[in-house]
Amino acid sequence: MTTIRVGNIEVLFRPSTPVEESSYPGFNQGSYILPKGSVHREGGMPLTCDILVEQDVPIRLRDGVTVRTDVYRPVDAVNVPAIVGWSPYGKRGSWLTNDVFGHPTRMDVPVHWEDGLNKFEAPNPAYWVAHGYAVVAPDSRGVFMSEGDIRTWGPQEPLDEYDVIEWVGTQPWCNAKVGLSGNSMLAMSQWFVAALRPPHLAAIAPWEGASDIYRDTSCRGGIPEIKFSGGIFSHIYGHTRTEDLIAMTLAHPLYNDYWDAKAAKLKDIVVPAYIVASWTNILHTAGTLRGWKEISSAEKWLRVHNTFEWPDYYNPANVDDLRRFFDCYLKGIDNGWSATPRVRLTVLNPGGMDTVGRAELDFPLKREVLTPFFLHIASDGNVLFEEPQANKREISYDSHSKAGARFQIRFDQDTEVTGYMKLKLWVETREHDDMDVFAFIRKLDVNGQEQQTEVVTDRPFLGPNGRLRASLRAIDETRSTASEPYLNYDKSEKLKSGEVVPLEIGFWPYSMSWKQGETLELIICGVNLLVRPEFPQVPPEDTLNKGAHIIHSGAEYDSHLLIPIIPNA
Repeated sequence: MTTIRVGNIEVLFRPSTPVEESSYPGFNQGSYILPKGSVHREGGMPLTCDILVEQDVPIRLRDGVTVRTDVYRPVDAVNVPAIVGWSPYGKRGSWLTNDVFGHPTRMDVPVHWEDGLNKFEAPNPAYWVAHGYAVVAPDSRGVFMSEGDIRTWGPQEPLDEYDVIEWVGTQPWCNAKVGLSGNSMLAMSQWFVAALRPPHLAAIAPWEGASDIYRDTSCRGGIPEIKFSGGIFSHIYGHTRTEDLIAMTLAHPLYNDYWDAKAAKLKDIVVPAYIVASWTNILHTAGTLRGWKEISSAEKWLRVHNTFEWPDYYNPANVDDLRRFFDCYLKGIDNGWSATPRVRLTVLNPGGMDTVGRAELDFPLKREVLTPFFLHIASDGNVLFEEPQANKREISYDSHSKAGARFQIRFDQDTEVTGYMKLKLWVETREHDDMDVFAFIRKLDVNGQEQQTEVVTDRPFLGPNGRLRASLRAIDETRSTASEPYLNYDKSEKLKSGEVVPLEIGFWPYSMSWKQGETLELIICGVNLLVRPEFPQVPPEDTLNKGAHIIHSGAEYDSHLLIPIIPNA
């Protein structure tokens, strides 16, 4: 087998999961018409027009590899734009569907919101073809009958997707304009290929997608994550090899050329973009909002919702909204899209009513007031206070306990927190040379009871949160801001016994309101309290923690939580 390198790093592979273990219906190159009124899954969306299907169409890539795609388009129509949904899950026969999770409401995606022709997390051909679009559903390199080895994000995947976009844009039925749509994996790929600027790419719509694989998914806070990714990639099927992201994560826990190639070059993106995010997505919140901030597109819109990625993507009202965007940029229709607020925010209010779709000019909000709340350690209760603690104090917690150390502030007036929080901690450990530290914010009502964000299912501790491996605490000051530390993760600085070191822990962005008398509680511990709603059976990642963690505050130890407060909200 050919050795593949990224920079000077050899990429490790494993045998692909055999196609025979999937529900792949088989190779079927050819074309046929699906009639109006037909239904392609029980209870699914019926077709409202005839659809011409071209199945397993070959596309030859620049290196001679052939991938296969399905094309759904209007019968006899020409000069139509196309929407591409790129992923390795399979255009047919994917294990991943909205049925697979066993949730009683299919993660709040009603069956009739899908047509049974759509790829997982991809657009419904029944809807888009009826509105004068073609939908193109490729199997990426190595998947099912596409040739080559299966890769995980850059640098090969965006080159392949570039070639597919250009093939689509030059088909005789296409109007030379291609858009990208899809959520999660299908959104992540958009950041990478859009940075390459394919000539026929006219608009993108990344719907909740991480943009830096190391920082967002594989090693958030420098702490390796392998259990979730291992489960996902074991259900991607092919005949050759699959890039072994788990082996690469274990072999290369520090940031290097391999990981740099898996960070999208967001500043190179100039195409019009409709970006969708939420505040509670374990994989995608940070990366999606990074994408919004860093892309160079002059024409870009952001909408932050209060549900989960799949019900939001397939919600008919949101599909109609996306069509207005694509009608504008793929069909050239003057439909007033440009008057859409550039930012539509949700402010979560656990225990109350969320504010949804509030119009803003930008995010983060320019009117934010970054306010430090210092950790005060006391025998009668730890608090967060706007003035530093005068005397040195310390508190310890068992690094394997969920209890951790807790600090509270009770708001004396209605308060909105929107933006990026940062926790600065002075810490030590006397029983080990490293620490994995996790921090969480939760909301307590006036009686001290936890208020959950009701998103699809019970999701404990999906408020603002951050994490950091202490040995990877080095910060790039030139790329950091007051509320967003930029960590290099490229060298390890182990702790010495009795050494007190500062950690700057960035939280993923968030927006939440507290009413007068309600409490913000900060939890610091050595255990990850996040639970995946779609895969609740996936256990937390292992940590390297041993013994007790010690937090220092007071005097020169300015441990504090930096909060973006929105005045007069």
